[in-house]
Amino acid sequence: MLVLDLLFPRRCPLCDRVQPLGEIVCPQCAKALKRVQSPFCRKCGKALADAREEYCGDCSRQKHLYTAGRALWEYPDVRRSVYRFKYGGRKEYGEFYGRELAEHLGKTILSWKPDVLVPVPLHGSRKRMRGYNQAEVLARETGKRLDIRVDTHLITRARKTMPQKMLSPAMRQNNLKRAFKIVKNVVELNTIIIVDDIYTTGSTVDAMTAVLREAGIKHVYFITLAIGKG
Repeated sequence: MLVLDLLFPRRCPLCDRVQPLGEIVCPQCAKALKRVQSPFCRKCGKALADAREEYCGDCSRQKHLYTAGRALWEYPDVRRSVYRFKYGGRKEYGEFYGRELAEHLGKTILSWKPDVLVPVPLHGSRKRMRGYNQAEVLARETGKRLDIRVDTHLITRARKTMPQKMLSPAMRQNNLKRAFKIVKNVVELNTIIIVDDIYTTGSTVDAMTAVLREAGIKHVYFITLAIGKG
């Protein structure tokens, strides 16, 4: 690893500056980064301004299919970092992200007693274009640290969809109809955790949950790096 660090110096996953040998993240960046803390929505995990509330406005108005979920950071704080990870070829950020997910959400993840972690699949053409699926990188790095199996072949992206960020909430739901397909026997599975980089309206997680529930999965949770504001 030291030889690789010399040949290919690590960059801070938050500011992208080259790091000293052996370092992963800038100390000042690590200190400035704020995690989603209580109070947060009991359903999706978005931060709440009022501790007396149990659910965010979105989850109060809309019934989500998944059981519950948690996110590590609020999206505006890590927007540039996640963009580089997702579109800029910074696959190496996954090591830091996975460590943070395991360290700060590990107890919650393990309390759900998951049988497997399932990353949100990319359509084949998008995966070839990016070179990797960022959700798969997150799932593998997190699963490795928490000793949870990762299955990248349980569910597939059956059709290519438009990028969700370009659509309204209603259009997002229509965009994902019949987008996912179970391709393996799931009889032995009871609890699944979906892994993704960002949670916004929950349309992607709900679409995957619908397919998993139809296949007989009782409990479907999710974890993400970042989440929109409540």
